[in-house]
Amino acid sequence: MIAAIALVDWRVVGEIPLGFLYLAPMLIVGGFLAPWQIAAIAAVCTFLAEIFDDLAWNLRTGISRDVLYFAAFIGTGLFVREVNRNRRIALEHLHEIEHQSAARLEAEEQLRILIESSPAAIVTADSDGRVLMANEAAHRMLGVPQGSLFGRVIHQYLPSLTNVLRYDTSQQFFRTVMQARGQRDDGEAFLADICFSTYRTNVGSRLTAMVLDASEELRTHEVSGLHQLLAGSRIAIGAVSHEIRNVCAAIAAVHQNLAHSGLLAGNKDFEALGNLIVALERIASLNLRQSGNHATEIDLAALLDELRIVIAPSLLEENIAAQWTIEPDLPLVWADRPSLMQALLNLTTNSIRALSKKSARVLSITARSDGKQILVECIDNGGGVAHPEQLFRPFQAGAEATGLGLYLSRAFVRSFGGELRYLPIPDGACFVVNLTPASQSGQD
Repeated sequence: MIAAIALVDWRVVGEIPLGFLYLAPMLIVGGFLAPWQIAAIAAVCTFLAEIFDDLAWNLRTGISRDVLYFAAFIGTGLFVREVNRNRRIALEHLHEIEHQSAARLEAEEQLRILIESSPAAIVTADSDGRVLMANEAAHRMLGVPQGSLFGRVIHQYLPSLTNVLRYDTSQQFFRTVMQARGQRDDGEAFLADICFSTYRTNVGSRLTAMVLDASEELRTHEVSGLHQLLAGSRIAIGAVSHEIRNVCAAIAAVHQNLAHSGLLAGNKDFEALGNLIVALERIASLNLRQSGNHATEIDLAALLDELRIVIAPSLLEENIAAQWTIEPDLPLVWADRPSLMQALLNLTTNSIRALSKKSARVLSITARSDGKQILVECIDNGGGVAHPEQLFRPFQAGAEATGLGLYLSRAFVRSFGGELRYLPIPDGACFVVNLTPASQSGQD
């Protein structure tokens, strides 16, 4: 195109300058060439425009004219280049906006599906406590028809959130968890675990809460606690009865010897004492009805993880180094979960108490298989036991509390076919819980 313009400019006769035609190729090259290339093309166009026009060239006017030609040509090329660059940037920005918009829509859709499919009730409310959004689980938990929670006051279902919204949430934000009483639409009360947070928007404060119905967990915990209490009480009373029977036997022997001597024959008080001994023996001989067997298949590794969580604060407080060694792929064991947890907790508590008097404190919990049974070993370097033969007897002299801890622990373990043993080790104690694999328990 530059050559064609130069040819036309050369052949046209007259004082008609055609140099402006070189602006056309500058408009084209400005769209894809670099600045230095545009400057080179502008210089070529300036040279051609100057040599093929009919205007006289001299130092004063020629240089000024060439400078104007060059400025016009390079300015046009750079202008077009900048326009194209801005256009490309705008298109890239538009594509980025479209990509982000599509990603945002996809994220919003995934979040909506997550909220709607969540088994936990999720509710959003404004500063007045009026529900702005609630998923299907929230309607189901609160016992209201689907879609009817919008606009209702959340306080009538979760009264404890009233105190949260009373504060000026623009100055203080909450992110916490609490357990409180909830109420369904028909007035039925339930225990709710509430995870909630407050935040600020352009239209005011907002509260979002995730609610779980903990009623069944509470019932299970209380029933398990009652079962454990009754089982422990039966065992303790059995131990008391055993001790009473021993005392009654001794008193009865003395009473019988006095009766044979005839020294107190006909004495009414002596006869009354004999009747009291008989009645006391009858009371002590009553066998308490044993509770049903609640044993089932237990994941021992999971139970030991729970035990680790329970005793972790005590270990940290006493500066005790805990070593947990759990053999991988242990089979399920046959046990009553609360009873086994109580027995292991009692063993570790005793070890922590013994280690509190030592400088170097190490507690080791090991779970392994010996081929026939699963062994849980609780080992400490707390100095050992002075009289191991008296360990599992009730009401031991010198015990920290009632002296029933190890007695009850062994009784719990034996109730589902296990065994609790003590093994002396140098400068320490080792308690071993023998458990039967569920596949060998013979239970259906």
